[in-house]
Order: sequence, then C-alpha cells, then structure tokens
Amino acid sequence: MTVQSGSSQPPQTGGSVFPTTRLRRLRQSPTLRRLVRETTLSPADFIYPLFVTHGQGVRNEVPSMPGVYQLSVDMLAEEAQEVASLGIPAVILFGLPAAKDPVGEENFADNGIVQQAIRAIRQAVPEMVIITDVCMCEYTDHGHCGIVHEGRILNDPSIEILGKVAVSHARAGADIPAPSAMMDGQVAAIRRALDEAGFADTPIMGYSAKFASAFYGPFRDAADSPPQFGDRSTYQMDPANAREAMREIELDIAEGADIIMVKPALPYLDIIRMARDRFPGLPLAAYNVSGEYSMLKAAARLGWLDEKRVALESLTAIKRAGADMILTYWAKDAARWLQE
Repeated sequence: MTVQSGSSQPPQTGGSVFPTTRLRRLRQSPTLRRLVRETTLSPADFIYPLFVTHGQGVRNEVPSMPGVYQLSVDMLAEEAQEVASLGIPAVILFGLPAAKDPVGEENFADNGIVQQAIRAIRQAVPEMVIITDVCMCEYTDHGHCGIVHEGRILNDPSIEILGKVAVSHARAGADIPAPSAMMDGQVAAIRRALDEAGFADTPIMGYSAKFASAFYGPFRDAADSPPQFGDRSTYQMDPANAREAMREIELDIAEGADIIMVKPALPYLDIIRMARDRFPGLPLAAYNVSGEYSMLKAAARLGWLDEKRVALESLTAIKRAGADMILTYWAKDAARWLQE
C-alpha cells in the first residue's frame, strides 16, 4: 500500500499494521539470521575446475586468474585429496595437449592428458565425481570448438569427434562427460556413442545454454584456447536471447541430457531462473566463469571489495536463482569460508 503525503495512516506491511509487523526482528543476530535463511550454500554444491598439462611438478599460476593453476598429472593426487577433504564432491577437467592439430587428436587418445588425469584422480580419490569438458578448442590449432573447413565451423563432422572424445573419457573412468562445443545435436551424438560403446549408464551434463560471452577471456589464458580467427558467435548463443536459451535446453533434454547448464552465471541469473521454472525436474548447473571470478579478484586485490563477502554473495545469488550445482574457481576458498 502506498501512503499518500500527509496521510495519518501507518504503512501496511504483510497484511499487518506497523509496528505489529517488524521484519527486523528476525535479523537481530547471526544465529537467528542463519535460522531463517532461505538460500544456503554448501561445499556439496560446488564443482571445481582443474586445468591439466604435460610435464612433471608443474604448478603454473594463471596470470589473469590468481589462485588458479595449470597442474601436471603428478600434482593431481594431492589436489584431488584437498578438494575432497573440503567436502567438494566433483571436479571438471580441462586438458592442455602436448601438440595441437586440425581435429585435436590428443582429445580422444587413450593416453591423452585428460585421460591420464582421470586415472590419477580415480586412484587418489575413488569417490570423487569426475566430469570432463568435451570440446575441441583446447586441442585444435585453429582454436575453434569444431572442425574447420574453408573458414567455416562444420557441425555434423564435429559431433562425431565429440562422441569419440566422450567415449574415450568414459573408458578412462570419467563419470560425466560435459559437451560444451555448442554444436547442434552434440548431446544426441554423444548419447549414441556412449550407448554403443557400453556406457549406457553414463550420464551427460549438457552445456545447454552457453552464451558467446566476453566473460570467458581469462579461461582462454588458462586453457590456451583462443580462436585463431573470428569468434564463436556462429555456434555459441547471442547474449540477448532468452527464449532461444529455453529452446536449446529443451533440445538437450530431448537428446538425452541428464543435467543441464547455463553459462555464464552472474550475467544470466534470469536465464537460470527461467530454466529452473520451466524444467523443474532436471538438475541444473551454472558456471561461474573465469571473467566473473577474475574481475572480483582484481577489485579485491585493489582493496575495493571484500573478496570473501562478494564471492559468497555471488555464489548465493546463483543458487538463489535456481542452480543446484555451481562450477566455480572459488570452490575451495568458499568451502573454507563456509566452515568458519
């Protein structure tokens, strides 16, 4: 109710007249605020991204992503054990190959870098859920997410390669392949390939609504995956489109996706909410991407923001919007903060 200027009537609040209703009563202490909190974060909500590279004893910090490292396989056991000790149930792997070529052959090689990483983590922490990014950009010499011919990214030959990649990951012991190339029909092709290879019980996490975002910039440093020409706007989504995002998700579900995803997260909270409302029965992931992480890290280093508070506030917003699980570079720090 709007109170007109000069009115002697008190404001109406929730059907009661002030001061009968005072919402501040439930904000008087940290314990009371926790008791009535509507949205809660837990380490169990997080998926931690890992960048894996060749070599021995490698732990290279990504300059544009403070606190994020490229790790060699021999460093993964300790890293996976730390992740598990913090209550984080899952990691997602991104590989940096020894060499790049037009189709990214190491991507589906039996002893490729991600395949080695899967085996190392499985041995170190058997209970860890291992998700693998299924794409081509890190492995190809052109940096695009599909096969290129005369400057065009070809859809149908690309999804056949993605199917081979997913099967290779499953054979190495991965739990969930996660196709991120945004090729039409990629989930169906991967589902078919997995089923034919005897992995009918292996679920798929679809990067269902992945937007052509400028927030991916630091990731391309971490994964060494910038496109060598053009951009990815012909296959990743136009940031202006919400209805199209719902169509993309519907298609992934129809093709067999077991988990759906929105990427990025913070600039697309409305898309997360739309997806949660429209597809209430499916697990929904959101990727808190590199640019979202790096911009807050930079502001915190300059003393402009409190990193812990803005990180937890951001992650809470993503979950409040409807995400069941959050892929985030803050996973380890956030897990520690939540236990304080």
